[in-house]
Amino acid sequence: MASDLFLIALGDGLLELAGGDVLILRLGTQREQADMAEYKIRGYRDSDYDVVRELFSHGMSEYVPGVCIHVLKQPWVFFVLTCVFLTLLSSSKSFSLPFMAVVLLLALGRQLLGYCWSMYIDHCLQEDLQDIQKTYMEGEGSHFWVVDAEERIVGTVAAKPSEESGEELILKRMSVRKDFRGLGIAKALSREVIGFARRGGYKAVILNTLMVQVEAKKMYESVGFKKYLEYVMPTVYGKLINFTISKYRYDVFPAS
Repeated sequence: MASDLFLIALGDGLLELAGGDVLILRLGTQREQADMAEYKIRGYRDSDYDVVRELFSHGMSEYVPGVCIHVLKQPWVFFVLTCVFLTLLSSSKSFSLPFMAVVLLLALGRQLLGYCWSMYIDHCLQEDLQDIQKTYMEGEGSHFWVVDAEERIVGTVAAKPSEESGEELILKRMSVRKDFRGLGIAKALSREVIGFARRGGYKAVILNTLMVQVEAKKMYESVGFKKYLEYVMPTVYGKLINFTISKYRYDVFPAS
């Protein structure tokens, strides 16, 4: 590893290039530099396996409330709940029965959505996250990064060649531990993937975001990603709840 260090001023702090596969991020404003923590971006190791999968699962589970709110906003859901309420109200002449029925339907719907979302998470864990080493660290043009802070992993991101185009790299599995968000870690990971794509000669980095990932979309856009496509998930459930997916692209230009 080269002994020389290079400091790059970023909006979120300083990025210290230590060479090799490790980046040291010193995050914070100048006023906070005395208390700045160090965040190391490095390549994935087999010993990270359980923590990486747990971090992904917890991060994805946070979107369940957002999914529930989205479903409740669908016109047909409001129509069904209203019909149930009015039907029971007219037949029972009691306000408590239709009210309890609607509450019960909402509770059952929440459990069903939570179950479906858990199935989606399990699918991801059984897909590319089943064998991270083989999928990302052994394949050509693929890589998996983790972020170390305070002696634990607080963030992850992965990249692999897109199946749609051999000239594009797809960014996947971006996740940052909740209590370490807002420090610029996700932006630094995005830039790491962009740099990896540039060194590999790829023309662009692409990624997919779900409708509930509002903060993630804002972060990607602040880095320079542009949304170029939005579509409803082509499944029965996707169409039923109008579950949209947005595709983003960052055009990689040769370093000057």
